[in-house]
Amino acid sequence: MSQIIRYLIPTIVGIILFISPVPVGLDPKGWKLFAIFVPTILGIIFKPLPMGPIALLGLLMATLTGALNLGTEGLTGFASPVIWLIVLVFFIARGFIKTQLGTRIAYHFVKHLGHKTLGLGYGLIFTETVIAPVIPSNVARAGGVMFPILKSISESLGSSPENGTERKVGSYLTQVCFQGNLITSAMFLTAMAANPMVQDFAAMQGIQITWANWFLAALVPGILSIIIVPFVLYLIYSPEVKEFPEAVTMAKQKLHEMGPMSKAEWTMTGVFFLMLGFWIFGDKLGITATTTALLGLCLLLVTGVLTWKDVLNEHDAWHTLVWLSILVMMSAFLEKFGFIGWFSGHIGAFVAGWPWGTAFLALVLVYFYSHYFFASNTAHVSSMYAAFLAVAIASGTPPLLAALALGFCSSLFSSMTHYGTSAAPPLFGTGYVPIAAWWGVGLVVSFVNLAIWIGAGGVWWKILGMW
Repeated sequence: MSQIIRYLIPTIVGIILFISPVPVGLDPKGWKLFAIFVPTILGIIFKPLPMGPIALLGLLMATLTGALNLGTEGLTGFASPVIWLIVLVFFIARGFIKTQLGTRIAYHFVKHLGHKTLGLGYGLIFTETVIAPVIPSNVARAGGVMFPILKSISESLGSSPENGTERKVGSYLTQVCFQGNLITSAMFLTAMAANPMVQDFAAMQGIQITWANWFLAALVPGILSIIIVPFVLYLIYSPEVKEFPEAVTMAKQKLHEMGPMSKAEWTMTGVFFLMLGFWIFGDKLGITATTTALLGLCLLLVTGVLTWKDVLNEHDAWHTLVWLSILVMMSAFLEKFGFIGWFSGHIGAFVAGWPWGTAFLALVLVYFYSHYFFASNTAHVSSMYAAFLAVAIASGTPPLLAALALGFCSSLFSSMTHYGTSAAPPLFGTGYVPIAAWWGVGLVVSFVNLAIWIGAGGVWWKILGMW
């Protein structure tokens, strides 16, 4: 797609919406902001510019057209504790990568589970599970931690696209890394950038999501997915070689080369468990998740694990601060101006009279598979989550159940394409999995995940009293 078309599509859509009559019963400011919000989301999807500049253009247009006042409304997103939570954990993630603690953990898993290819798959997905709570960017985990390990393991075992041996082991491990990334993103509030957006949008509708209740609700379906999905991949996208006893030797050699844990690694480990404890129990002590992240960052700076230069050089964090603050702000004012309620009313009319379970299942399926049209979890959550949550609640779905189930889907729905999340391109770009196989395997995994999270998860949520 040419650069001109990437610019034209959002611009033309924005102009059409802006000059269209305001729907009956809707605040004109709500429609005006919607006419700016949609091309902003389209800009994020078609990517004529990076997400940060696109979001800034959206903020500029909202200000120039009078949809928002820059001082009292347009910049309010930058004051959100939820936004700063995700930015702070980005900085903490740099310490995790800088000390090579994540790499060490991976090689330990391979050392104990690497006799067979299936065991290697479980080793990689267990690594994802351990590091996901403190690395909020799924692309940082996929590209910064897991990809180097995946490539090192695959090539050391003689599996490389350049040699035509990708199916030997690398193709299977690539899919395990990718699908595991999405499962762990769904399990932890701090594992994916769009999750705090879900938390924020739910709070706007009076639903309190905490790190602890998110994790508790995701625990059983998450563990089941971690166990089942690598095995399903092993069946439908089998590695050519099933046993690799030399992988254990390789892992031992790598660990030997790394030597004993450094002081920085021990410090990082201590900070990791301290933050994990406060994220789980902090609410009872009056310590918020954002305060916990700030504490963790300050400890890493004071102990020298991170330097201020490391923080300043964490470009993804500052980038996220810009676009995430603007998108959350726009969504908040769409809610305030009544647009979300108006839109939800129209969707709700379609499922009106249905039993809440049937209505909610229909909403989940539409929300999930519409991700084929998105190249970003954040764009999808920004444009659809709040409206679908409102409709689900209006149909009689218990609010916390609706908020969390749609939140989990906001990670899992990226399984199907090679562009649906930022974590996909680094792994797809290795060449281990061709596009047809990526889409086919992803579709099957989407069925498996929905069965686990809605089926077994539904039973678990019943036990928890969520419905």
